[in-house]
Amino acid sequence: MTLPDAYLGAKGDTLTVRSHGVKELQVPILNLESVVVFGYQGVSPEAMHLCIENDVALIFLTPNGQFKARVTGETKGNVHLRKTQYRWSDDPTHSLRLAKRFLYAKIYNARASVQRTVRDHSERIDQSKLVSIIEELNSQISGAKASASLDELRGVEGLAARHYFSVLSDQVLTNKDAFAFSGRVKRPPADRLNSLLSFLYTLLASDVAHALESVGLDAQVGFLHRDRSGRNSLALDMMEEFRVYLADRTALSLINRRQLLPGDFTRKETGVWLLTDSGRKTVLTEWQQRKRELIRHPFLDEKIPIGLLPYAQAMLLARHMRGDLDDYPPFFWK
Repeated sequence: MTLPDAYLGAKGDTLTVRSHGVKELQVPILNLESVVVFGYQGVSPEAMHLCIENDVALIFLTPNGQFKARVTGETKGNVHLRKTQYRWSDDPTHSLRLAKRFLYAKIYNARASVQRTVRDHSERIDQSKLVSIIEELNSQISGAKASASLDELRGVEGLAARHYFSVLSDQVLTNKDAFAFSGRVKRPPADRLNSLLSFLYTLLASDVAHALESVGLDAQVGFLHRDRSGRNSLALDMMEEFRVYLADRTALSLINRRQLLPGDFTRKETGVWLLTDSGRKTVLTEWQQRKRELIRHPFLDEKIPIGLLPYAQAMLLARHMRGDLDDYPPFFWK
């Protein structure tokens, strides 16, 4: 829901969106996996009950896209799986091993993204610059595998992130001045591309948290990201595998295909850049379409919708914790 005065209600087995008392939309609950609400107008108790009963997550964001809350139904899964998760989270050996899987995949996928740009757009980029970054990322992949502690691993990841983001603007092929990017700035987003990335990361984090909870894991208890009240640490861990493939590449596609233009962003007096209402609609539409595309899962070796990748990885992590898999196979973009 992106209309500022929209109100979410229910009628039978459908959700309805009303604005100024006029019905704007009606969608069967079976067609939904989550509902993202921008603003503060609210959701009826009937609509909330319908979502909870059908395992549809309700995600509440401010009008500017800042995460506020996520409402889901009863926690599923058995207690033994979660007790294993808690023990492993408290164990430095298990935590390091899984954290290395998440970050190894993150750096690998970052390298794959840069390699794809070199392959597809060699005539429009500074090829030597991107090739040098690929070599740096190769070094950080080796460093992640060899890290002996979480602190050392975080240092490797930080270096890899700086190298990767140093050429992100080189992968922007249209409206380069408007989408200039000098580095990742989370809060507040200091340019259009940072604003777009933050918005996509919020959507991704919510999808991953929902996937983890759907297989019985606790999204708040992680291995790389440590416990912090109100933070979905395991979701932040697992989304490292998907940041580049799902969020960053979606951002670049929206810009390079001119689906998002400079006018789809607005700059506040404080200097913060935000998506406009129409810009958010464009991003959400592309996000849902991207999730419907098929990909052959590198470990399962079968085609699944991209939107099921978080669920597939959550399932594999749960199987590993139950002892059905010897190790956790992270997602590698092939």
